[in-house]
Amino acid sequence: MFRKMGKSNSDKNWNDKIVQPQKVLKKIKPGMSIFIGTGVAEPRTLVKALAEANTPNLQDLELVQLVSLGDAIAFEERYSQKFRLKTFFAGWVASEAIRAGRVDLIPCRFSRVPRLIASGTMKIDVAFVQITPPDEAGYASLGVAVDVAREAMGKASVVVGEINDQVPRTLGDTFVHISEFHYLVKSAESPIYFPRPSVDKIHDKLAGHVASLIPDGSCLSFSIGPLFEGLARHLTLRRNLGIHCPIFTDALMDLVKSGSVTNRLKGNFRGKCVTAYALGTPALMKWLDNNPLIEFQPIDVVADPKVIGANDRFVVVLPARKVDLTGGVALPSGKGNVAAGPGEAQEFFAGAALSKNGRTIFALPSRNLKGEPNILLSVQNYPNQFSNRESLDLVVTEYGVASLIGKTIRERALALIDIAHPDDREKLVQQAKENHILFPEQVYIADSGRLYPEDLTCSHIIKGDLFVRFRPIKPSDVEEMRRLFYRFSDEAVYYRYFSPIKTMPFVKMQEYVNVDYRNTMSIVGLIGEPGEERIIAEGRYIKVPDTDYADLAFVVDEAYQARGIATFLFQYLCRIARERGIRALRADVLATNKSMLKVFEKSPYPFKAVMKSGIYEITIPLTDEAPR
Repeated sequence: MFRKMGKSNSDKNWNDKIVQPQKVLKKIKPGMSIFIGTGVAEPRTLVKALAEANTPNLQDLELVQLVSLGDAIAFEERYSQKFRLKTFFAGWVASEAIRAGRVDLIPCRFSRVPRLIASGTMKIDVAFVQITPPDEAGYASLGVAVDVAREAMGKASVVVGEINDQVPRTLGDTFVHISEFHYLVKSAESPIYFPRPSVDKIHDKLAGHVASLIPDGSCLSFSIGPLFEGLARHLTLRRNLGIHCPIFTDALMDLVKSGSVTNRLKGNFRGKCVTAYALGTPALMKWLDNNPLIEFQPIDVVADPKVIGANDRFVVVLPARKVDLTGGVALPSGKGNVAAGPGEAQEFFAGAALSKNGRTIFALPSRNLKGEPNILLSVQNYPNQFSNRESLDLVVTEYGVASLIGKTIRERALALIDIAHPDDREKLVQQAKENHILFPEQVYIADSGRLYPEDLTCSHIIKGDLFVRFRPIKPSDVEEMRRLFYRFSDEAVYYRYFSPIKTMPFVKMQEYVNVDYRNTMSIVGLIGEPGEERIIAEGRYIKVPDTDYADLAFVVDEAYQARGIATFLFQYLCRIARERGIRALRADVLATNKSMLKVFEKSPYPFKAVMKSGIYEITIPLTDEAPR
């Protein structure tokens, strides 16, 4: 409890307005539309009194609630003659009531709702709003849901404030004077609290991949659920993050406390976390009380793409239910879902498009709790679809990141198959080939998904402070590897392949990028922002059948040679090969390839070089001795 309702100098102005809920209900007439606050801000005492009353005037009423998370949605069939609820959100438990025909869903972008009310398009006769106790000047706070309360109060002929002393007094555009209310009711109920979601290993890994896509200085849109609970933990080492999101949670509270959130780089509301709602535990509500770091604003401000886009590096992170191979997305729906609907997703995607260096991310586990695939050939049979696939930048699962930026449908499919559950990939490849999404010649090694050695991913800073990330090659690298080939000079091609190859068709390269990781290991080097990376180097060894030897080869983009990349790749492959039981590596190097010979001179192991017909045959025993 944050404060007690005591006497103040303004008692004479508002104390006489305090009445019992039954007196308020007598002012309601059949056919009226009643606005009810959202979520934690739902005036529960008034809502319960409305449900329990049985007077003739309470018939054919229309309840309007932006997001239904509390008691209002729980009205049973027996109340159907008294009330019908309209909501703008098909989540939490509302989806069941909508399917049953007890609740009407209004598909609409949240930023447009205030305009609908202000223009009279959506009729509001009565407003039930939860508020904090007023201060000495007679001002109360709307607490943790600014919502569209002001517009509703401005249109209603009967405005009722339910005073709840357990609601935090929040700052921002939250203050209303007690004179704006016709009646006041003392709350007999605690606010609606939401427990913190638990984070399993899959969601923790998923959150880690999402965090890798969020650089310092980003402005984030958060939501609620295990993904975001885990994501906040992975972002505690970031610097100068900003927050602009519809819902503020316990996870965000922890992130702000960690010092990672400063809001210093925001384009508007600098120094403040901006939100419209707060959902969480009593600890969060206590922390929000008079907290100057948190700015509550109406939903038309928080969800306005222009306001969102004023923040540079705006990153939208949204959970997905299903994703198909073309980039179609089905959003979460059904009981327990508090994630964004299509309207909210569109607004924040539009904001990210207006933001300098903004990006959009959908994240989901590769399989659902029933073990069913979440990456599919098509999502056309699923509800709650987000159809704006042209705006989708990145999709993330616990198996990695698929960049869809500027990709063809075929390239998207390959990238998404790479992050599907390993046991689902072979079927997806077959389905994609049958539906002409992938070429009929597409190669897929069934075990490669299960064998992918993610633990070999690492990073290295080379000369000139160039950050290079190294990881095992993936089937979806086919186009990037082709681009790397066509950047080579004729001399570089000859040094690598010992023949004047002029073309590298898809069929040949896709065979090259599909490796089994047991007998062949390929490591690529990438530069650029995560999700927009470019391959600039590749090294591999191929085990010679029935031996414990392997042939070694690597190549580096000529624009990045003589900076230590080849040396790093060579030494890294030596370590990987030795750990996997290979006793020696072999390589053929033209005598004129002086730069490559210098790389081998830096071998951590003693090596032997024998000249034959202008070619050095190099053997590197991976001895049991410690590398030099």
